[in-house]
Amino acid sequence: MRTSRITLLACIGMLMTSMNADARQWTLRQCIDYALANNITLQKTQLQKRSAMEDVYQSQAALLPSLSANSSQNVTYRPWPETGRSSVLDGYVQTSVDKTYYNGSYGVNANWTVWNGGRNVNTVKLNKLTAQQAALDSATTANQLIEQIAQLYVQILYTEEAIKVNQAALETSIVNENTGKEFFENKKMSQADLAQLTAQRAQDEYNVVEAESNVKNYKRQLRQLLQLIDDEEFELTTPVTTDEMALKEVPMLNDVYASSLEHRPEIQNAKLGLESSDVSIKLAKAQRLPTVGVSASAFTSTSSMSDNAWGKQLKNNFDTGAGVSLSIPIFDNRQAKTAINKAKIQRESYMLDLKDKQISLYSTIEEYWLQAVNNQNRFKAAKASTESAEESYRLVSEKFKEGMINTVELMQGRDKLLSAQQSELQSKYLTILNLNLLNFYQNGEMK
Repeated sequence: MRTSRITLLACIGMLMTSMNADARQWTLRQCIDYALANNITLQKTQLQKRSAMEDVYQSQAALLPSLSANSSQNVTYRPWPETGRSSVLDGYVQTSVDKTYYNGSYGVNANWTVWNGGRNVNTVKLNKLTAQQAALDSATTANQLIEQIAQLYVQILYTEEAIKVNQAALETSIVNENTGKEFFENKKMSQADLAQLTAQRAQDEYNVVEAESNVKNYKRQLRQLLQLIDDEEFELTTPVTTDEMALKEVPMLNDVYASSLEHRPEIQNAKLGLESSDVSIKLAKAQRLPTVGVSASAFTSTSSMSDNAWGKQLKNNFDTGAGVSLSIPIFDNRQAKTAINKAKIQRESYMLDLKDKQISLYSTIEEYWLQAVNNQNRFKAAKASTESAEESYRLVSEKFKEGMINTVELMQGRDKLLSAQQSELQSKYLTILNLNLLNFYQNGEMK
């Protein structure tokens, strides 16, 4: 029975290895690059950036004069004209009794706002700031995506390592159960003690299945972030993780925070919000200032009531003109004052947003920093605990095989070893993750 169980586990392992050999292997960098190129939420933020740039182009074009051409062609039908009389229509004396006649007009108009208190120039500035904020929104979403991918990636790697620990524990439980069966057959163990060993073996089998299920769930979440919808086998490249990586010096909290303030997009976005509010105040104040504009036009017309040729009519009726307009606001029902006050209120809101994001950033970095320090200390303690538990369990196993201790003592020693191994593995991966997240916040690099 013992040999058959071990053989079955070996066959399953070989089958999984052969299946995974043909699967695409994803590194962390590949996962991040693929998500940045294909994630739908990120693509939507990039569309918002493009839309904001269109507003910039439109406001820049508004600085230039506008030019339009117009033409109208009108046909009139008068079924019962009065004869013997003359009438004037559009500058022509109508003496005929034609029931149907037409008139055509052609014109070109140009307008240019010379000065409106700086509203046109400040509108360009405001739209540029909005476009920069949209780009920073996209960068913020990208950073959040990178963090989520890194956390899931490490969680998958840790859980896959936990499977190996659980499988090793299962193999040990199978050996202990088989030994217990031999003792029971030789009247050296009670049926109750054997039942405990069998229950432990069943629990270890469940632990393996649960860990494998957790890996599948984490991979499903990672595939969702990567927007993968195919049924291709999804496997991660297992990087080399050494104890030295988990024992690296944890950077100073204030150093990480000070560096993050210089490049984190959410902070830069809030600062741009303050700049945009200053421009909005200028725009609101410009409503109290005069507006100066110039215009020019050219116009001509034709009519069937004229005996002249069409070309001569265009020449004879050609008119041009130009003008200057001045608009001075006197009483605007408090619109300008309201706009100014609301712009100032918005600036105060942006100041609070900046402060809130700075506090939130510090809190996030502090959490990662504390986790890095605590997990690193746990890892150091867990390594010593694992070494002690391994030696202790080795001695307990030998005594159990000699019949010197009961199953309770054996299971206690085994549980201590499994707990120490899991603690060491978890603290190691979490320390590496938190150190890399601190590095990501400090200089924007995720390794």
